[in-house]
Amino acid sequence: MSSVDDTLASRHAASLPRYTSYPTANHFDGAIGPADYKSWLAEIGSDAALSLYVHIPFCEALCWYCACSTKATRRYEPVADYLEAVETELLSVSQLIPGWHRLTHLHWGGGSPDILSARDIRRLGVWLNNCFEVPPGIEFAVEVDPRLMTSEKADSLVEVGVNRISIGVQDFDPVVQKAIGREQSYEITSKAVDLFRDRDIRSVNVDLVYGLPHQTEHSLDHTIQQVFELSPDRIAVFGYAHLPHRVRNQKLIDASALPGPSQRYSMARRLATLIEQAGYKPLGLDHFARPNDSLATRSLRRNFQGYTTDRADVAIGLGASAIGRLPRGYVQNAVSASDYARRVQQTGLATVRGWALTPEDRLRASVIERLMCDFTFSSKGLTDRFGEAGLNILHEADAIIAEDIDGFVQRTDDGFCLTPRGRPFVRNFCARFDAHLNRLAASSKHSLSV
Repeated sequence: MSSVDDTLASRHAASLPRYTSYPTANHFDGAIGPADYKSWLAEIGSDAALSLYVHIPFCEALCWYCACSTKATRRYEPVADYLEAVETELLSVSQLIPGWHRLTHLHWGGGSPDILSARDIRRLGVWLNNCFEVPPGIEFAVEVDPRLMTSEKADSLVEVGVNRISIGVQDFDPVVQKAIGREQSYEITSKAVDLFRDRDIRSVNVDLVYGLPHQTEHSLDHTIQQVFELSPDRIAVFGYAHLPHRVRNQKLIDASALPGPSQRYSMARRLATLIEQAGYKPLGLDHFARPNDSLATRSLRRNFQGYTTDRADVAIGLGASAIGRLPRGYVQNAVSASDYARRVQQTGLATVRGWALTPEDRLRASVIERLMCDFTFSSKGLTDRFGEAGLNILHEADAIIAEDIDGFVQRTDDGFCLTPRGRPFVRNFCARFDAHLNRLAASSKHSLSV
């Protein structure tokens, strides 16, 4: 990396949100509860498209780097008990929504959804089909821990309709894996991929992470070559967020072995270059897909799973910590599995916080989503959708153009677009439109923007 790029990376590195929503989840508050959720569900139109996310907050062991809402268990009893609560919440939610609805997108995340037994995978699939119409062939993704996968579990996932798997790799280097508490060989990972390809599941996503302890460009070069051997359809490349004051297991990470901002930037650029050279299309900030993959051929959206083609009007979140998006706003369930189960048992719902969207929130959310997905700001697109209200933030866009001294933005006929030089810093530009962001508090809540 050149000295100019090194200076840029250091100067623009800031703790900022990933903008999987706006306002971001850390702004949700307890003013929104089960009563609000019930009324918001009751307002859903009979023709509304629904997507559904199910959170399975269990792993057999916690990875030290992981900031997901999950807990480690070697016993299956807590998992089985938790699934009973998910069934109760699913029934409650489906009964509160008027009419019979067809799902357009399904995602099981975690944690490790494949911690479920094959029997319980099928059981959850039956419940979903009893409560909603699940058309054959809709995108149905599940996050997979290769170390837990078996032939029987793969069979059950295919039977319930899964057609895309997402596998966390992070880095195949043994030194890095040991430093983050996740030892997962290439052979184990390849075997899991083969289990699904043998069952005609062709859509495979691989997640990588840069900025990990002891990680180097050389180790990442080796890792990405092994990833190419897996021939995934999609690759996501995330920057590690080191927040040990918020995530207890990250205290096991040796902070002195973490790369600095300029090294992180260099790693991200190196990976992007190699992935593009291998024929993948860059999408948004950190995703890549084969040119014929749906992610590359359809318009991008942004949600709590990252980049997606899901255009549903309503996103239902089931399970502990799960977030739902409705026309009126966001709702989030209790984070701990025990608190979640207790609340569901009492009322059928577990909503503990959320956010009621204002007209200005919707406006700024649209601007931020388009920046994250397309790297563009369009005044015409804004006023076409929001009318004169869209004019209120045009001066903010003008200020961004006027203040650019790094060649990050380029003026267009009705706004600006980020240049290739500016795209790695897109979160910095989104933050300029974030009316809720408290920059003094951001450093304790968010990852570095490079």
